[in-house]
Amino acid sequence: MNSRFAAPLLGCVMGLGLCFASPVAAKVVKADDGGFVTRDTAVVEATPKEVWLALISPGKWWNSAHTWSGDSANMMIRPQAGGCFCERIPENPDPEKITLEGSVEHMRVIQAFPEKVLRMSGGLGPLQSEAATGTLTIVMGEREEGGTQIVWEYVVGGYMRYEVPVIAKAVDGVMSQQLQGLVTLLGGGEIEDADEDATEEDAGSAPTIEPEELGGEDEEAAEGETSEDRMSALEEAVEALEDN
Repeated sequence: MNSRFAAPLLGCVMGLGLCFASPVAAKVVKADDGGFVTRDTAVVEATPKEVWLALISPGKWWNSAHTWSGDSANMMIRPQAGGCFCERIPENPDPEKITLEGSVEHMRVIQAFPEKVLRMSGGLGPLQSEAATGTLTIVMGEREEGGTQIVWEYVVGGYMRYEVPVIAKAVDGVMSQQLQGLVTLLGGGEIEDADEDATEEDAGSAPTIEPEELGGEDEEAAEGETSEDRMSALEEAVEALEDN
């Protein structure tokens, strides 16, 4: 990593995430020797389609302080299974140096369900150098009273050379910042913290959001299922993430 950006990133980690301070904060809803889970939710006025289109344009909302190039305009997501959440590293404009353009893979898309779920796998920021990995699941669902609810959950596990309480707090702050950026792009909204009283025991096993919950298990079921049924299933999945 360019030393210009390495120091701030590592300094934030060692400083218990103080560099990640923001008006809102997600919750580390579970943490143990094997990893941690951070989760928060937001409600915006935008429709699920508007949320989706904004979400897959990270250059418009990702915080430039948490990039390798120093500019979020270099961030991009290809919303297809196997697609890359990547960052372009521009050539160095210094005429005395000969450089080439580079790139960084932040995460890999493993599920892209337009207007419903974006799930990606990978270790963000300082986790990239570790044997740990993470799964980021972003779920959106239309609310009866209007607007869209967004559930943002990052599950990290595996060997890492950081103390879990330290890195969990740092990553937690960054996740909250990114969600805040998305909400701001969408015109603002309300960010709801995960249950303050949640404990490891309360968290239990993580809920799963499978394709059949969003659109039917097989072709025959899919043909007979209505949009209302699919949305109902999605809302139940969102509630499971919040209540679990």
